[in-house]
Amino acid sequence: MNNFHILTTADVNQLMLNIKRHPELWKEDTFLRDYPQGPFGEIESIMLRFPEKRVFEQEEELEKYKRGESQFDQHESIDYPAFAVLTEARSIVFGLMALVQGERLGRVMINKIAPGGQIFPHADSPEHTDYYTRFHVVLQSAPGCYLRAGDEQLEMKTGDVFWFNNKLEHEVVNNSAFDRISMVVDIKVKK
Repeated sequence: MNNFHILTTADVNQLMLNIKRHPELWKEDTFLRDYPQGPFGEIESIMLRFPEKRVFEQEEELEKYKRGESQFDQHESIDYPAFAVLTEARSIVFGLMALVQGERLGRVMINKIAPGGQIFPHADSPEHTDYYTRFHVVLQSAPGCYLRAGDEQLEMKTGDVFWFNNKLEHEVVNNSAFDRISMVVDIKVKK
């Protein structure tokens, strides 16, 4: 496989138990789900780290931001309140940073796709994919859950920690009877 690489497995039990003890976290941030014409309309997310949400009055301001010509750093992510609640995520995230010799931690979010749901086909922006490398930590999965990147697909298993090429068109489909829950971790690594 060229578009995926399994790195290791993680013990995700304690984190999953804490997520189940705090179901209210799924409703705190609907940014991805509500993003106009976005591919995430069928998911729920828990934001652990994410850029500050900004509203740009003019299209020119947004384009400057994307090109890195703004006073705001588009690659800067901040801790969201859920990161202080789901403390078990920290050892997984920072263990992954050490494993890949990461230089900067970006977005960290937990996405849930209900049975029959999906993240629709899309490719992440070049500004983001040229800067950060995308990793996944599968927190809960079952046969029938897969991630497609380009012309390859990976059936995700609970505990899998893997890289995938998010520069390519990709999608996630949950054809199982269980919620598929995965933690997305963006890390800047030496290229």
